[in-house]
Amino acid sequence: MFTGYGDLPEVELPGEVFISDSTLREGVQMPGVVMGLDVKLRIYEMLHDIGVEKLECFLFNERGKRLAGEMLDAGYEAPEVTAWARAVPGDIDVVLEFPEIEETGLLMSVSDTHLFDKLGFEDYGEARETYLDGLQYCVDHGLRPRCHVEDVTRASLEEFVFPFVEDVLEVAPDAIIRLCDTLGYGVPYHPSKLPFSVPLLTRRVEELGAGEIEWHVHDDFGLGVANVLSGYFHGANWANLSFFGMGERAGIAELEKVLVFLVTRCGVGKYDLSSIKEAAEFLEREASYDVPDNKAAVGKNVFAHESGIHSSAVLKNPFTYEPYPPEVVGADRRFMVGDSSGRGAVASKLEEALARRGIEKDLDKDDPLVQRAFEEVQRQFDGGRDSCITGEEFDRYVEEYLGTE
Repeated sequence: MFTGYGDLPEVELPGEVFISDSTLREGVQMPGVVMGLDVKLRIYEMLHDIGVEKLECFLFNERGKRLAGEMLDAGYEAPEVTAWARAVPGDIDVVLEFPEIEETGLLMSVSDTHLFDKLGFEDYGEARETYLDGLQYCVDHGLRPRCHVEDVTRASLEEFVFPFVEDVLEVAPDAIIRLCDTLGYGVPYHPSKLPFSVPLLTRRVEELGAGEIEWHVHDDFGLGVANVLSGYFHGANWANLSFFGMGERAGIAELEKVLVFLVTRCGVGKYDLSSIKEAAEFLEREASYDVPDNKAAVGKNVFAHESGIHSSAVLKNPFTYEPYPPEVVGADRRFMVGDSSGRGAVASKLEEALARRGIEKDLDKDDPLVQRAFEEVQRQFDGGRDSCITGEEFDRYVEEYLGTE
C-alpha cells in the first residue's frame, strides 16, 4: 500500500550525480535583476548550506574579482569556486590571477550561426584551431578545463561537433564537456532525432571518451528540468543550474526543482534543502526577483490548500495532496479559506485563531463555532466577495463567539 512518502519506490539513478550552480554567472544576466556584493555572498553561503558542489562566476570586472576573492577567502570546500572564460589566452590570463581557482569554463560556440554570424569564423577549421589553441593554453597553465559546447542542439554534429569533441579530449582527456542547450531546443525523450535528442547527444559524447559530461539547459520551451534529468539518466553526471532558473530570456533549469527531485524521489542524501524557501524570500526581497506563487518547491501556494476536498484530505493525511513534506524545503503548510473551502479548512483556521488567544482546542466540523463561521463565509462569497478570508477575520469570529458564550 502507498499511504506515506516512505512507501513509494525510489527512482534509481544510473550513477552518482553532481550539481554546479550558475546563479552568479548566468543568473546575474537576467534582465531586471541586480545583485550587490552582499547579496552574491549570501547566495554563496546558501549554496554552501545546501551542499552544492561547484559554482561559476565572471572575473572580467573589479566587482567580479572582489566577489571571487571573498568567496575563496571563506575557505569552504564546497561549492568550489570556478571561473568562466572565452577560449582565448587573454581571458585565461585573468583566471590565472587567482591561483586558488583550479577550474575554468571555456566558451566554445559550435552552431553555424554562432560560428559564422556571431564570431565571424571563415570555416570550421579556423574555429577548431582557435578553440584548441585556447584549450592547450589553459592546460599548459595547470587549469582544469570545462568546455562549454554552446548551442549544441542546433549544431552540425557529424561535420563539426563530434570530431571537435574528440580533438578536445586528445588535448585534455579529463575535460568536463558541458553540453549547452542554448535556446532550449533539446528534447528529453527517446527515440528522438539529433541534434535535439538529449539522450543520444549524451551517449554519443560518452562514447567519444568523455568521462564527465554536464548539461546547461535553457528553458525557452519549458523543458529545462526535464532535459537536465534526461541527461543524468543517459550518462551525464553534472547539471548546471541556477536558483529559480534565473538567467537570460526564459532562464535555465531550476536548481531547487532538480534538488527536490533528487532528494525526495531518488533518495540522494547529500543535499540539505531546508533553506530553499528562505532563499526564495531572500532573493525576492534583495534582488527584485518575483517568485510566482505557484512555482514548484518555493512558491507561496505549493503547500497552501483552499478547496474543501483537498483541505479535508490533507488534514487527515498530507501525503494525499502534498508531494513531499513542506519542511523538506523549509516551508509551512497553509490552509486558505476561499469560495471552494469546506468546514475542515474553516475549523483549522479557527484553531489557529484560538491558539493566538492562548486557547488550544481541537475543533471538528460540527462544532457550533465552525458552523457559525462557515455560514458567515458562505454569505460573504454568495454576496460576491473575491478574496480569501483573512486571519484577522477569523480572530474576529472567535472574539465574537467567545463574547456570546
